[in-house]
Amino acid sequence: MKISTANINELLTIWAAKNITEGFEANASIFENANEMLATIDAIEDGDAPWESFTLRYTGPVDDTTPAWKRTDYTVYTRNSLTVMQNMLASEDFVNSFDYAPYEEYTAKNKRTWSNLMSGDWAWKQADKIAKDPRTHGSMLCPVILGADKTTVSVATGNNEFHPVYISCGNIHNTMRRAHRDAVVPIAFLAIPKTCREHDDTDEFRLFRKQLYHASLAHILEPLRDAMTTPKLMRCPDRHLRRVVFEVGPFIADYPEQVMLAGIVQGWCPKCLARADHLEDPRPRRSRELDEILHDTYNPAILWHTWGVVADVVPFTENFPRADIHELLTPDLLHQMIKGTFKDHLVSWIEEYVSLTNTPSEAKRIMDVIDRRIAVVPSFPGLRRFPEGRNFKQWTGNDSKALMKVFIPAITGHVPDDMVKCISAFMDFCYIARCSSHDSDSLHSMETSLSTFHQYRTIFEVEGVRPDGFSLPRQHALAHYVRSIRLFGSPNGLCSSITESKHITAVKEPWRRSSKNNALCQILVTNTRMSKLAAIRVRFGAQGMLKHDVLTAARIAAGLEDPPEEDDMGTSNAETSHDDEDDSQACAEARAESYVSLGMRPAYTCTAEDLSQELGIQDLPEHLRRFIWDQSYPDPYLTSEDIPHDSLPRLQTRLSVFHSASAVFYAPSELSGPGGMHREIIRSTPCWRNGPPRYDTVLVQNNPEFDDMRGMLIARVKRFISFTHEKTRIPCAIVEWFVPVGNTPDPVTGMWIVKPELKRGQRTTGIIHVDCIMYSSLSM
Repeated sequence: MKISTANINELLTIWAAKNITEGFEANASIFENANEMLATIDAIEDGDAPWESFTLRYTGPVDDTTPAWKRTDYTVYTRNSLTVMQNMLASEDFVNSFDYAPYEEYTAKNKRTWSNLMSGDWAWKQADKIAKDPRTHGSMLCPVILGADKTTVSVATGNNEFHPVYISCGNIHNTMRRAHRDAVVPIAFLAIPKTCREHDDTDEFRLFRKQLYHASLAHILEPLRDAMTTPKLMRCPDRHLRRVVFEVGPFIADYPEQVMLAGIVQGWCPKCLARADHLEDPRPRRSRELDEILHDTYNPAILWHTWGVVADVVPFTENFPRADIHELLTPDLLHQMIKGTFKDHLVSWIEEYVSLTNTPSEAKRIMDVIDRRIAVVPSFPGLRRFPEGRNFKQWTGNDSKALMKVFIPAITGHVPDDMVKCISAFMDFCYIARCSSHDSDSLHSMETSLSTFHQYRTIFEVEGVRPDGFSLPRQHALAHYVRSIRLFGSPNGLCSSITESKHITAVKEPWRRSSKNNALCQILVTNTRMSKLAAIRVRFGAQGMLKHDVLTAARIAAGLEDPPEEDDMGTSNAETSHDDEDDSQACAEARAESYVSLGMRPAYTCTAEDLSQELGIQDLPEHLRRFIWDQSYPDPYLTSEDIPHDSLPRLQTRLSVFHSASAVFYAPSELSGPGGMHREIIRSTPCWRNGPPRYDTVLVQNNPEFDDMRGMLIARVKRFISFTHEKTRIPCAIVEWFVPVGNTPDPVTGMWIVKPELKRGQRTTGIIHVDCIMYSSLSM
């Protein structure tokens, strides 16, 4: 599906030619041509949810002088939402990542955790409503998660806009929505009304766009309406049939989309009654019931100016039972925290402060220093570097995430301490919010960090950067995060980054492969085929047909290779040559303890004496002998330091030297697989990309009872090595140690400051087993 018809035909011709030369002329190729292959895909019944269209138009009076937008038919393309949800529920791909009922999870006495949607208070509350209704009592709750976001596919011109709507099943775990699986699928493409400049800013046209938007969403979800009050018998991932009741669930959207959805005035909060010019003031929450009272009580002018409500907009949720759009809007980590509060606000404010408090030439010099600090940040797994600093035009979410990791050290010393503390508090809030699971402690930490952020951000007002205060909708939204987590679980499974990443496979890549003429219809066909291929792959996998790649299957069939053990299936790629450019990637393994492994093949082998000369560590052979003793005879009361040199075991084999190792650990807030596992490459090489050496720093487990750095140590890996002793392979690392400066983190940045550990003016070195390494640690 990702190559052209001409390339497919060429591959089929090569395949046919190969079979003919091998005497299989009667069955020259599996397909005659690309058209036959595509017809075969179209005939797949699994995952079939055909696209259909409906048309909406302006229903007011029209005459010869009426603007064109009132006389235009607006076409919306949609799938049957009931069919799509039925296909998703029946997918065995989610059998181990599916909750059949709401639940409350506790890890300790009175310490509840919130993670997936069904662990939240909202699912529990809605299930109670279903249980109290005799018509739906005993049915399975199935929340319908929705997401909508405009996207532009033509970067050069910006004229090709699409407005896809996505749908997901709330019973599916967050990790599956983040793992590029078919847990989030396009359900519709909304019409985008256009008009001339004369009418574009008129109240009438803006109102029409909002009404068209809500009418379209109501029509898209109409097939599910009956199933919200009358249970439908449906197959679930475990192959059992259950009576299912659907529920309009959380809606993923950025702030402009939230304004449309909630039917409020731009600048107001869609979740509470805080006024647009006083968003810092806490106010009561909005609700469906309150909206009805307001509409019945006040005229349009009072609704607009006093309550921030658009009078003639009725949210689509009014068409469905038990749905409250104000409650259902989810936190948006990407646009509210990362792109909004951090990049658009804090980073810009820092630059404005430098400009306000210095001469133009001095301000430029300071910003150049900050840029140079950012530019010299060492390579780090998954970190997007800025060789020229942060002064470029096209910013992505990943750029902002990368800048967040290095911004505090870059500005320290050039701005007041209170500004650094403000950003540090915000970072604490941000990274806690991105966790995959929360408990009462983490939510309390979020509230504390947000309060600290609000306390220190007044420095920007005092210094004249924000003289008008902080009535900023995206910053104000942070105040609703803790309650939303209690309602819907972790925000990282309900974030607009999920829908934006889905734009790539659902919109942008199909558009690039289209002829660009009537591209939307071609995009729909591509999405249908991709859905069918994904569904059939799940069925084939469940039947054991996709356990191996083609070559492995052929070798097993020919008796040239034994089938791998079942336990090895998930870790067959755990050890790689680590040549990939991207050192940070998702890992498809199930959740497990973290581990570090060396590559399959060493870069070279050498003796301990040769490596000693190469690294300039004269006593390396003795270090190795003492390390072997400690590994062979673990005794806290008798270490290798107590053993005479002549009694230490001798190394009888050559050393295998590796330039990298793979660390796999649980980090669902990063790029991760369905089990939340993340893989990164730790490098230790004398020449990185034909340039200088690269020696990554790592976190090393020490004693968890120590208070310093929570029982962790920092080390820089000089070499990864392995050797065999008494028929046992021992993988280890030669490291240089760092020690913390002080017993607590720096009071301004909140970060630990470390320095090289020296002994008689020389760096102290050691040898550690790779099992002691947790993962990489960025030092700058």
